[in-house]
Amino acid sequence: MATPLQKRKLMGEINVVPYIDVMLVLLVIFMVTAPLLTQGIEVELPKAGAEPIEDAANEIPLVLSVDRDGNLYLDVGDDEDKPVGAKEVVAQVRNVLNANPDIAVLVKADRAVEYGYVVGAMVLLQQGGADTVGFVTDPLDTYPVPE
Repeated sequence: MATPLQKRKLMGEINVVPYIDVMLVLLVIFMVTAPLLTQGIEVELPKAGAEPIEDAANEIPLVLSVDRDGNLYLDVGDDEDKPVGAKEVVAQVRNVLNANPDIAVLVKADRAVEYGYVVGAMVLLQQGGADTVGFVTDPLDTYPVPE
């Protein structure tokens, strides 16, 4: 029979079961949220062998996306996955460029979209104050270009 004056023997082991449970819960959370972090506009980019644009400031560029149907999406604000009108594109681009005139401005157009929509998107960006506009493409070595 143990007396109250006797010392208990210390246990020198760590119980890792609670840590494994927490790790598995975090893993499930990351697996569920990771697909939601990608941009919501589905665009099949054309292939090109161009060199990437050097971004000296390492800032996130301003991207105007044109989907297969010719809808415009601007990656500004909370509603990046909702189509925007021409006047809204010009106003938002002007606001962004007034705040940061050195930001890169890019057009991300689906390869199935008509050429006129791409030119129209570039005109809107220029009306908003963009002097130079780049294009987002997939590298050539990813997929062969049809001949």
